[in-house]
Amino acid sequence: MPPTLSRPVRFRLPPEALELARLGAAVVVNDYGQPGRDGSGAASAAPAEEVAEEIRATGGRAVAHLGDIADFETARALIDLAVAEFGKLDVLVNNAGILRDRMVFSMSEEEWDSVIRVHLKGHFNTTHFAAVHWRTRAKAGETGVYGRIVNTSSEAFLAGSAGQPNYAAAKGGIVGLTTSTALALARYGVTANAICPRARTRMTEDVFAGFAEPTAEGDLDPLSPEHVAPLVGYLASPAAAGVNGQLLVVHGGMVAIVDRPRVAAKFDTAKEAFTYEELDGLLSPHYASRPAGETFAASEVLGLKKG
Repeated sequence: MPPTLSRPVRFRLPPEALELARLGAAVVVNDYGQPGRDGSGAASAAPAEEVAEEIRATGGRAVAHLGDIADFETARALIDLAVAEFGKLDVLVNNAGILRDRMVFSMSEEEWDSVIRVHLKGHFNTTHFAAVHWRTRAKAGETGVYGRIVNTSSEAFLAGSAGQPNYAAAKGGIVGLTTSTALALARYGVTANAICPRARTRMTEDVFAGFAEPTAEGDLDPLSPEHVAPLVGYLASPAAAGVNGQLLVVHGGMVAIVDRPRVAAKFDTAKEAFTYEELDGLLSPHYASRPAGETFAASEVLGLKKG
């Protein structure tokens, strides 16, 4: 397992960082430490330091970093810290997030901007500086540069969550960022993949409050982040060298590979250019034959489960 990891995260439980440490990675744990799932509250170094200390207590190597990775210079400092502490960066796991849920007709500009900033800009910021690090090493003649990026998207993007236009848009943007990054960095030995996890975390405590946790001792909560961590470990590992630009859904003992969009139908104009009348004659019958209410959203992913 490669030795260094930088993990932007604002979630309650740390199983991804712990799993990567278990697999041999030295870890930089970033957390802004705000208690509110909407990004409110005073910043605190305690959550990141708690995870780093837990890793060190088991013999691993870890340092904590307090900072808002949606800030460009903070993201630079985070990557620089990983390189300064452990010599180089091999793995970047992006997992920072807040929620400001509201229907699109009720959402304020600030609620839109804040979620896009943390999720999408935050993913870009750390990805940018990690990419610069790997490209610089490759351009300097280093052979065998190792780089892995694991980004966090969401089923909200796939299913088109009606009450989360900001969150769904940000998570869709992360998939676009991931596929673009995968193509841009492949030549340098870097892969980039995205996961859509479903887990009970600090950000989703209220979302999953109505879902009962196991009562029997020893039973694992189907919404435990521990179901997600092994996939992150796999995608970060040498074993996943052939996995690049992919999107995977993971939760409750299940991993589903999401296929890329396919062309459902194609129409050619009978003349030099389409007219309104011609399009009406082609597209209206096509859509009339499809199930009512069907959109590009893949709501069926919400029904995926083990078994």
